[in-house]
Amino acid sequence: MEFLPTLWFILIAVLWAGYLFLEGFDLGVGMLLRGFARGESQRRVLINTIGPVWDGNEVWLLTAGGATFAAFPYWYASLFSALYVPLVLVLLALIFRAVAFEYRGKAHTALARSLWTWALCAGSYAAAFGIGALLALTTTGLPLDANGDRVGGAFAWFNGYAVLGGLAAVGFCLVHALAFLSLKTDGDIRRRTGRILRRALPAFAVPLAAWAAVVVDGHGRTAGWALLATAVVVLAGAWAAARGGREGWTFAGLGAFLLAGVAAIFVSVYPVVLPSTLDPAFDLTVQNASSTPYTLGVMSVVAAFGIPLVLAYQAWTYWVFRQRLSERHIPAPHPVRAIV
Repeated sequence: MEFLPTLWFILIAVLWAGYLFLEGFDLGVGMLLRGFARGESQRRVLINTIGPVWDGNEVWLLTAGGATFAAFPYWYASLFSALYVPLVLVLLALIFRAVAFEYRGKAHTALARSLWTWALCAGSYAAAFGIGALLALTTTGLPLDANGDRVGGAFAWFNGYAVLGGLAAVGFCLVHALAFLSLKTDGDIRRRTGRILRRALPAFAVPLAAWAAVVVDGHGRTAGWALLATAVVVLAGAWAAARGGREGWTFAGLGAFLLAGVAAIFVSVYPVVLPSTLDPAFDLTVQNASSTPYTLGVMSVVAAFGIPLVLAYQAWTYWVFRQRLSERHIPAPHPVRAIV
């Protein structure tokens, strides 16, 4: 296998893992605004925990998509055209979510505030489900012909694997958000997140483990099975940490579970970047889907400088906003008057 295409396959896997790790908990916090938060003050606490970081976390999604476009244009073209409908829905969900962050605090009435809360919550669910479905289909296959074009109608992509991937992303985002809130909040929210984590953590993580198991079983590689076993062991450790009230270890354990699970999936499918369910001869691989060596070489030089900078500024952001929040930190709401 050529070095640069393999390197960029690994980097794209890292970018997706980074996106799921960072954006995962803030999507989950958005989901928890309804059904978990008790009253407006708790909703404002939840929003403030992710307020300084949520838009920075989305950089990883843009970077993963852009890197795929530049490094593997045929992979990008086949995947995004085959999944045009769900990706448009994901885009709309992300737009509604972003607008809700800005407009919710400027609402003049309780009804308007409630509608924007629902937009943020529903947008978070839809975005997580859609991204999970996309990644699952990337690793399990789409009905592609010899030209990389989708065979079938606009919903030919919809199958059990898409649903499993969507549930895996939603489940992980929810449990990851609970672990994040146990680290970032105090008072009633912190107590309740710890209590729910102790009960629900294994169930919420099962779909992600099942997705990884399906992919690993389909390829039967020793390295894939070893990474999957590592993921299960780490998940058990995270659950034990949650039951012991060790919040930092719980959050770190869930992150390690995600990384090991994603690694198991990508190691198992390599060198295929997008399988065809019609004929294995139509699979897209790191060889036939990649850009020229010159393009990959230039990208590698840029990434060598860009990725450390992104990691540094995000680490600095999280360090600055590391303090816990509680309802006593939330000031009383004040009306926003329109200037006529």
